[in-house]
Amino acid sequence: MFTILIIIIALAFIFDYINGFHDAANSIATVVSTKVLTPFQAVVWAAFFNFAAFFISKYIFKEFGIGNTVAKWVHGEFITLEVILAGIIAAIIWNLVTWWFGIPSSSSHTLMGGFVGAALAHAGGFSENGVDVINYVKVVPTFLFIFMAPLIGMFIAFMITILIVHLCKRSNPYKAENWFKKLQLVSSAAFSLGHGGNDAQKVMGIIGAAMIYYEKTVKGNVMDFNQFVNEYSWVPFCSFLAIGLGTMSGGWKIVKTMGTRITKVTPLEGVAAETAGAITLFMTEHFKIPVSTTHTITGSIIGVGATKRLSAVRWGVTVNLLWAWIMTIPISAAIAALVYYLLKLFI
Repeated sequence: MFTILIIIIALAFIFDYINGFHDAANSIATVVSTKVLTPFQAVVWAAFFNFAAFFISKYIFKEFGIGNTVAKWVHGEFITLEVILAGIIAAIIWNLVTWWFGIPSSSSHTLMGGFVGAALAHAGGFSENGVDVINYVKVVPTFLFIFMAPLIGMFIAFMITILIVHLCKRSNPYKAENWFKKLQLVSSAAFSLGHGGNDAQKVMGIIGAAMIYYEKTVKGNVMDFNQFVNEYSWVPFCSFLAIGLGTMSGGWKIVKTMGTRITKVTPLEGVAAETAGAITLFMTEHFKIPVSTTHTITGSIIGVGATKRLSAVRWGVTVNLLWAWIMTIPISAAIAALVYYLLKLFI
């Protein structure tokens, strides 16, 4: 059992690393497309603030609430190390597939689909002895924010863009563009902080669920998520470090989709989109709701594009992204169920 736990922890950090380069585009797509930073400078900038989010969560929010939510997606009776292992393997598989094809899917919903799918395979259905496998109180808000996060980001970005255009309508265009290029460094840093704070905690939740199960089953110690964080403080630190290192690796296929294919983005619009994305991410972290940074920034970019005219948004690309988002959870769940059945043949 200890060996399986170590494998889970190792794979979780690998997933975290993959999440970093898979979602690097979210933090740097606009800052690269507007040529404020070179791709190398942009990933270093984003990686630093992804890691710095550790200190925001620990000392400002004073908790890792999103990690706690993730650890409770499945009721404790149906969590085993095999379930968690199958879920993380499925999440890695789907993340790599979507990265390879340049599809900006959600790492968080991939993880949720994997975790839930493996648990359902373990229980043989949606309930056992009258107890639900899925903790709907935790899962339903996460699912709803597949749609809510981009809409919130879109609305905030639309309003910020309208406000900026109104305030700057008499400004010198050249000076204004230079100012917004500088401000984009701030807005991209803020979004990277939100990305790190949201996504690194998801891996913490998976590791936490595994270690809480191990402590109870092997050592007889019953602990909650906050006790786990206090006792194993290296887990949060390493989770944020891994996502920062992953961001350093970049994800150029998705950068192209996010930065150029949805709508053409200027420095002013980049500031509006990143600021709207950051506000949305900090708000959802406050309410302990894991959301997709991919969905959030996509909605923000669409909101910016819509201020010019609705035709400025390439809706064909956007509809394809929406289908990818909707399909992520069921596909990840199906992969996880298959992996679980295969693992049970050998474990």
